[in-house]
Amino acid sequence: MITKNATSVTAQKGRKDIIITREFDAPRELVFKAFTDAKAIVKWLGPRNLELSIVTFEPKSGGSWRFIHKDEAGNEYPFHGVYHEITAPERIIGTFEFDGLPEPGHVTLETSRFESLPGNRTRLVTQTIFQSSQDRDAAIQSGMTEGIIQSYERLDEYLEKGKY
Repeated sequence: MITKNATSVTAQKGRKDIIITREFDAPRELVFKAFTDAKAIVKWLGPRNLELSIVTFEPKSGGSWRFIHKDEAGNEYPFHGVYHEITAPERIIGTFEFDGLPEPGHVTLETSRFESLPGNRTRLVTQTIFQSSQDRDAAIQSGMTEGIIQSYERLDEYLEKGKY
């Protein structure tokens, strides 16, 4: 899909974080809802070639989540985290851990800010902090950037269809 809203992924050398910026042609409340509604999130989160299933989803401060992506061959890619803060419709702070790594404990802290823009548009800025620059670089090399881009393209499609 070609989209007019590009996703920017910035990873400065020597730092432990990634900044992801994306604008959406939908009001902030609807974009925020797409991140906190189970029926919505299964429609857009993840690369196009993977199907998402929800094991646990408690989108509230102190809640937890666990999702599994599955490919066409049946391989599963589970990941989980905890919501530290959900302040509708402006901010989500939580952790993310991919269970598929050879060793556990590669946890990131993510802060997503939803900013209202003129014309009923939204800017989403997410800072993901890794435990080390090596962890961050490994995530980038794993194809994380393409997964983010595809997720946000799918979110555009979801919002455009008005299925919220």
